[in-house]
Amino acid sequence: MSRTYLVTGAASGIGLATTRRLRSHGHTVIGADLRDADISADLATAEGRTELAERAAELSGGRLDAVVACAGALALDPVTVRVNCFGAFATLENLRPLLAAGTRGRAVVVSSVAGVHATDPAIVEAVLLGDEAAAVAAARAAVDRGEGHLVYSSSKQAVSRWVRRTAVGAEWAGAGIPLNAIAPGTVLTPMIRPLLDDPALRAVVDTSVPMPLHGHAAADQVAPLVDWLTGPENTHVTGQIVYVDGGADAVLRGDAVW
Repeated sequence: MSRTYLVTGAASGIGLATTRRLRSHGHTVIGADLRDADISADLATAEGRTELAERAAELSGGRLDAVVACAGALALDPVTVRVNCFGAFATLENLRPLLAAGTRGRAVVVSSVAGVHATDPAIVEAVLLGDEAAAVAAARAAVDRGEGHLVYSSSKQAVSRWVRRTAVGAEWAGAGIPLNAIAPGTVLTPMIRPLLDDPALRAVVDTSVPMPLHGHAAADQVAPLVDWLTGPENTHVTGQIVYVDGGADAVLRGDAVW
């Protein structure tokens, strides 16, 4: 059965791999990205978020069967919080009515195993309160005091916690729409390549994200999980942070999850 998807971050990385996989299975995919996509929109801005919602409604005919929020940023800058958190949340919230109008609506957002790393509580709490200005200010303060590395992990922990809080509500679970996050480890995408190309930085990455099962992943090794979570077969998995990280979460946290 052919389904209609909206994928953000569709021009590269996991978003591109997911788009290619879904299209190869006969599905219609509306891709969104800064450029080289069906919809060009900057999710760091309110204008871009509105543009995405309006164009998605237009191109989809008012109905979507699944949304995959892959767009992300990895920078020592508040833009990381704007895109990873508020851009993703706006994507999911603004397109939820289109999912409700579709067939067996499903949604996935990309988090990260980095969400289990050290974070800045001020950033995380501001995000969860929905206060973008405060979250941006907290991220800028972290950068200014030399702790910019906390911005990305904070954004991803906030995404994971938002999914846990949101997925079981009336507008998602109550409407029959599963909402989940995937949490990749190190994936060979354009965003991470500059770190891996530097031997010293690569050592830092591999220490912070140890992946005993097969090491670094290719984006097309992550896409099948997104495919299943957003497919009609997924009837009861919701509110989950599904780690696709070669075992990194288990190494870092052991059995602390229990």
